[in-house]
Amino acid sequence: MAGGIFSPLGSCSELEKANCHPLVCLLCHEPYQHPCLLDCYHNFCASCLRGRASDGRLRCPLCGHPSVVRGGTGLPPVDRLLQFLVDSSADGEEDVQCANCDRRCAKAELDTMYFCNTCGQPLCAPCREETHRAKMFARHEIVSLSKRTKDIHKKCPLHEEPYIMFSTEKKSMLCINCFRDMQGESRAHCIDIETAYMQGCQRLDQAVMAVKELQTSTREAIVLLKAMIEEVRNSASEEEAAINSLFGRMQEQLSERKKTLLKAVQSQHEEKEKAFKEQLAHLASLLPTLQVHLVTCSAFLSSANKAEFLDLGYQLMERLQRIVKLPHRLRPAQTSKINSEYRAEFARCLEPLLMLSPRRSVVGSAGTIGPGIAGANMLPGSQCSKTLMVPGCPPDGDKMSTGPMVRKPTMHRYISTKVLLAEGRETPFAEHCRNYENTYRMLQTEIQGLKDQVQELHRDLTKHHSLIKTEIMSEILQKSMQMDVQIAAHYSAVEMMRSVFEEVWEETYQRVANEQEIYEAQLHDLLQLRQENSCLTTITKQIAPYVRSIAKVKERLEPR
Repeated sequence: MAGGIFSPLGSCSELEKANCHPLVCLLCHEPYQHPCLLDCYHNFCASCLRGRASDGRLRCPLCGHPSVVRGGTGLPPVDRLLQFLVDSSADGEEDVQCANCDRRCAKAELDTMYFCNTCGQPLCAPCREETHRAKMFARHEIVSLSKRTKDIHKKCPLHEEPYIMFSTEKKSMLCINCFRDMQGESRAHCIDIETAYMQGCQRLDQAVMAVKELQTSTREAIVLLKAMIEEVRNSASEEEAAINSLFGRMQEQLSERKKTLLKAVQSQHEEKEKAFKEQLAHLASLLPTLQVHLVTCSAFLSSANKAEFLDLGYQLMERLQRIVKLPHRLRPAQTSKINSEYRAEFARCLEPLLMLSPRRSVVGSAGTIGPGIAGANMLPGSQCSKTLMVPGCPPDGDKMSTGPMVRKPTMHRYISTKVLLAEGRETPFAEHCRNYENTYRMLQTEIQGLKDQVQELHRDLTKHHSLIKTEIMSEILQKSMQMDVQIAAHYSAVEMMRSVFEEVWEETYQRVANEQEIYEAQLHDLLQLRQENSCLTTITKQIAPYVRSIAKVKERLEPR
């Protein structure tokens, strides 16, 4: 008996079938036995709800709304109204026996039976004509069996007197003793049973009309929500298809650009590797020459006397000087960093796909001028709705209705504009935004006024079925056309400013691009200097032993 047994209802017919009989419990699907009323106004049998309460709260098995339960039973109060209907229905289904002739009447013949409220006994049609037509029964109250009066509702349980009055203050029936025991000011609220019955019927009719209106609105809302669910499903399918299409094109562009970049990287790698290998081969061939001449100098100094030194020493020094003066490529001609600018290249290849259209429309697919004017009162892509504001249909060929919907919502644009104006920079665009906001608020106020008028007339027509003067509709239509002209003129004025702002935006873009390029170049130069310093440190460490060797030779040539 868990609440999960209720499956989602898919249509209005299923919603009606789910509660087709008002005297059948929705849990056990049997006639109500001691029906209990929850705070959400759903009824269930007491046995079906027993054991479901927790911490003084009982959650409705149908809608999940929590109800407060008091007492040790853990059950909500019994619904006396529904219990009365159940008892009345049970009484109507029993076989009835005439009190005079003992004739039994089948269920199909209950309409032919009568009931004497004075005697408190049922009568068949023949006995009513034969016996209760006598003068002694002239004052007896004879009604049809379905309208019989039960004793429990006929007499006061406290005084055993018949009810004669009704208190509109306490909403209870009174016998003569109850009326006498009441205070004077409370008696002013007492009326006779017949008048109370007539007034109660009128109020009940009013309550029934309100419930019927709510029922009609509920059904309309259900139809509307189902239509919106279908529109959401279609919109999601279209959005998924657009995402997949764009993603596929992005993959193609990225794949092509990836191949180009990999070729460029391979080309740079081959060129740099070739250059470094050539330089390495040159230095590798130079190193043995230097080593030989250093060994030669050391051997010459150790074996030659003064005369031999003076004869051959200067020749050796000139050779060493010429070796040193030769153009040796000791520093790398280029950096080892391979830079393909792949981020910029990928962004550049995706720019045509991700670039927003320069001419955005301010009219959505439903004909509403931006999401801020229509708000939640518009149903995109639908025709006239009975519960929501009817979206207008844009004229064919209208320039303002051909583009995609504005991507930034009105509230986001409003906040962004406030932030821009709060910065205090006096620029042409800031002045334009200030003028635009003033005009937009004025147009929005006018549109909201027309919307309120149309909604009120629409509500009167559909719910109250009241007549609407054609002059009012003509006046609203004329104002709407005038607003359309004003909005179109304002749109044209804003559109004319595009060329001015595009020049400013282009200059700003170029300036930002130049600054980014300079910044990246600064980082590159610092990295290159660091790499050159690293190479210098390595070379210094390599030639340090030779410098120390030459220093020792010099010390031997020039003793202290």
